[in-house]
Amino acid sequence: MPYGYREKTFYTISLTRQSARRIIYYYRRKAANSILHMKRQIYFRLIFIFIVLTVLLIPPYQTVFAFSPADDTNSVKDAAMKLVQLCDEPKTNIDEQAVATLVDYVLVQKKNNEYALPKSRGCTGAYYEFDTNITFPRFVEYSYSPFILSVVTRPSSLRYSFWTNFRNETERIPTIWKPVPPGGTPVIIHGKERDSNSPDLNTGVYHEYNLKRTLVQLNYKGRQVLLSVSKQIGKSDVGKKGFILGKDNDWHYYYTGETGSTMTGLGWAKSYIYDYFSVSVYVESGNVPTMVRTGVFQWLKAGWSGINFVNSGHILRGMKRFGRDCKTVLESPRLPAPNKMFLVHQWLSNMPVDALTGKYTALRQAQRSSAIKIGKIDSSEEEEEISFTHTPKEQMVEELMLEYLKTALGKATMLKMDWENPQSIQ
Repeated sequence: MPYGYREKTFYTISLTRQSARRIIYYYRRKAANSILHMKRQIYFRLIFIFIVLTVLLIPPYQTVFAFSPADDTNSVKDAAMKLVQLCDEPKTNIDEQAVATLVDYVLVQKKNNEYALPKSRGCTGAYYEFDTNITFPRFVEYSYSPFILSVVTRPSSLRYSFWTNFRNETERIPTIWKPVPPGGTPVIIHGKERDSNSPDLNTGVYHEYNLKRTLVQLNYKGRQVLLSVSKQIGKSDVGKKGFILGKDNDWHYYYTGETGSTMTGLGWAKSYIYDYFSVSVYVESGNVPTMVRTGVFQWLKAGWSGINFVNSGHILRGMKRFGRDCKTVLESPRLPAPNKMFLVHQWLSNMPVDALTGKYTALRQAQRSSAIKIGKIDSSEEEEEISFTHTPKEQMVEELMLEYLKTALGKATMLKMDWENPQSIQ
């Protein structure tokens, strides 16, 4: 090979090596920049989520929540936790001092009716109280009856709630709650529930979950008292997207069945209620016989990736929602008599499965059409078939009972039925 050709070949090889190094350097830089870009995307996404959580999830009324000066909130928390423990591990005896601490706290005069509570078991806590103009026997008859469903007094808080079992046959909710005499033995009922809440005011998410429940009726210093204690079993099912159709106090909701949140930027979130426990105290007023004071001590841990995103304001917003509608229902002059509630419940429960499913399907279709009309969901979903073959009968009955309640109180309903005529329901 001539010398000049060989020199040219070596020069070409040298250029090729330099080009290769430049190409390698170029792609290394590109890869590094790509990784940096991905890191920046993740960083900014986390910032966005933080902004959403700290701005959008905080209730608009957000006030400063202080610990109650009326009592040591740590002693209140400890007393509540003794009753939660009773619920979690059912016993026949009850801590009388814990009951006294909570009832006295509910009855004492305070500057405000809402307070933050110390955290417990990693859960955020809050307290809220309100008065309802109703006698104690009538309150209990509507709120804790085997014939009147929970949605009647919690129309904006619950989608459905039904007892799945009791500890034994003797511990069932009585058809008539008899007053406990002074010094009388408290009535204690232990059982389990399956619940689903309504779409959350902040995120639009609803969850389904199991609870241990304990009800305690007793006489405290001449006053009738009912304690309702709840403790969540494990974590909830994954959160799903729901919509409030119109004003929340109209009680119209749409449940998509899809995992996630309806809040902008959080549609991907797989949220859970990790833990929940509460003690609700209902006590008759000694000064005003036609008034019942409700005090709710509640703790909650919810979010995703195991992180608790709940603050006291979120809990209080939910409790105010419950209090608002409990008063709306129980203080309404149009509220049907308990026996009328029982008859409607009985009609629905005795309907043939096909007929009940047909009524429920019509209700869900009406809800979906409303969600499409106001732009909550896409119009393409209107043609999708809905099957409720595996929907529990108790759930269908409870959601239909809410439509009856709306009709009775003069609110708009999405299901036209002649509730006064049993033949129209069968």
